[in-house]
Amino acid sequence: MTDPHENAQPHSTAPDTRARAHGPAPRLLRRVRFPGGADLYDVALGRGRVAGVRPHDPGAVPTSGEEHAPDLDGRVLIPGLWDAHVHLGQWAAARRRLDVSGTASAQETVRAVREGAAALPPGELVTGYGFRDGLWPDAPHKRLLDALPEARPALLISADLHTAWLNSAGLALLGQGGHPTGVLREGAAMRAVAQLSSVPAETLDGWVADACAAAARRGVTGVVDFEVADNVTDWERRAAGAPPLLRVAAAVYPEYLEAAVARGLRTGSPLAPLVETGPLKLFTDGSLNTRTALCHAPYPGLDPAAPEAYGLARTVGDDLVTALRTASGHGLEPAVHAIGDRANQLALDAFAAVGCRGRIEHGQLVRTEDFGRFAELGVTVGVQPSHAVDDRDVADQHWAGHTARAFAYAALLAAGARLELGSDAPVAPLDPWLSIANAVARTDDRRPPWHPEQRLTPAQALAASTGAQSGISAGAPADLAVLDADPLTADDATLRRLPVHATLLAGAWTHREG
Repeated sequence: MTDPHENAQPHSTAPDTRARAHGPAPRLLRRVRFPGGADLYDVALGRGRVAGVRPHDPGAVPTSGEEHAPDLDGRVLIPGLWDAHVHLGQWAAARRRLDVSGTASAQETVRAVREGAAALPPGELVTGYGFRDGLWPDAPHKRLLDALPEARPALLISADLHTAWLNSAGLALLGQGGHPTGVLREGAAMRAVAQLSSVPAETLDGWVADACAAAARRGVTGVVDFEVADNVTDWERRAAGAPPLLRVAAAVYPEYLEAAVARGLRTGSPLAPLVETGPLKLFTDGSLNTRTALCHAPYPGLDPAAPEAYGLARTVGDDLVTALRTASGHGLEPAVHAIGDRANQLALDAFAAVGCRGRIEHGQLVRTEDFGRFAELGVTVGVQPSHAVDDRDVADQHWAGHTARAFAYAALLAAGARLELGSDAPVAPLDPWLSIANAVARTDDRRPPWHPEQRLTPAQALAASTGAQSGISAGAPADLAVLDADPLTADDATLRRLPVHATLLAGAWTHREG
């Protein structure tokens, strides 16, 4: 994307609100270290930016306003972290839904839903989240959920947000009572989730505010929000109540493109304090777990003569070229969802045809000959390292023989690509330290690393998690995180749960321990 701080106004931080919660905005941060270093520094702040960095002098006389500067006792100071791919509304809601992420079959999922439904008022829709059916021994079907007591309606959302599983009562609420299986994929699934799981705006806004506060506690100062919604309107409404605790780049979807263009919005255009217009989101294919990621090779077990054996093509070819040309012509950076290797090739082909810069989201399976094209075309690749460890088994099955170039972060970086790390929350938790740890370790359990040749170093993973802010120097935004451990020397377990002492946004505390 464009520099997320380019249009930020240093004073647009709602400092009074945060000052009441965490103390007055500091003028100076005393005795901090930088990652990998032992020397102590003092960092001066002013008007929402870094005013200067100087070696710590124990004998220095404080200037006016520095008398009560916090002593950070050698803690590590880094630029604030960005999550480059979240669905904030879904993440906020998922934390309040029935968790079915630990189930290993359709039957086990139904048992979990039956137990969870017992705690709900009679007749209330059961909404569950997190199932992964890519390796299940049985298939989801509406008749399995029809066994719920009282014919209670049910909606289950897959972990990757690309599948919705409903029973007959849930389908009736959608007006699709005649659907043969109750399993909806891709756009149909997303529409079903939007229709059935909506809550009043003020309720969702409160949940989102809680999610932003939780993210700030993990050192996050900015997100790119790819919620499938009218994000421009939603974030203008939220910011009118109180500026968020994070910077937000609000993505635009094609159905809202006309309205954005009519307003003259461009990627980076300010919408409200701390909120700007994000990229235009487009889809070329589906997902790995559903075998709808568009690939050159057929999926094992499917008839190679059938088009669906290769995945699902959504916006590709001339349609994608037209969409990129329209977006870039109006100053909106395209962000193209591409999972399979054919989807990534087609997305890169479209960027080459138009000659615009932009992003490819996910880039999970890429042909070796396409690694270098990201840098050549100026296309950033937004990756989610937690997917590499969560989906290693399904990748080994569905992409058998091709996984050496799956989630190939080291190869992409070596080829010159710009990587930006994200969570895809709620698909994975909105916690950059999990993403960083998974990029570095390539495992989150006791198994050996999966394709360890594709590991990033801690320094590479950290650099891919700080947006456009590569360091701390005079003039940089004072979006900062104070850490209780050094991420460049921490072991994998510490890195995964790295303790964050404090977070500042434009120089104001958004989180502070003690």
